[in-house]
Amino acid sequence: MYLIFVMIGILLWSSISKTFFLPSLWTLEMAQFALVAYYILGGPYSLQMGSNVRMDLLYERWSPRARAAVDAVTVLFLIIFLAVLLYGGIESTAYSLEYGERSPTAWRPYMWPIKVIICLGAVLMLLQACAELVRDIGLLRGVELPRRGRGVPGSADDETAGTRPEPSP
Repeated sequence: MYLIFVMIGILLWSSISKTFFLPSLWTLEMAQFALVAYYILGGPYSLQMGSNVRMDLLYERWSPRARAAVDAVTVLFLIIFLAVLLYGGIESTAYSLEYGERSPTAWRPYMWPIKVIICLGAVLMLLQACAELVRDIGLLRGVELPRRGRGVPGSADDETAGTRPEPSP
């Protein structure tokens, strides 16, 4: 979440430097890198917290088992997409590292750091998608696995977190 403040700071400096000083070459591209890192790393977190956007036109009317079945199918497609993305990302990152690929702009930063972040985000999203698939298959089999923060002992949402049992007299 804090990457958004980094991006705001970069864009603020860009505006100030263009107005009062010489314009900086690095600000626009660095803001783009911060935004890419923000949404690539925010995707797995969003999926983990269950805050991803769904089409609720029919979804909310379905039973939990029907939702789990549809979610399992869509997560399978997500896993396939992420596997292809990760394969291409690793190939592109290896190329960037081997040949010292740079951006074709005036600043000419190396491209491998942002490509590593994209690969890291794809791995984290793939892990979370697999967890969602296991959770959906469990629900289809009649075993409900808790999500993080929802009834998991010791989580922030747990009613008993931080409380101690009363001592017996």
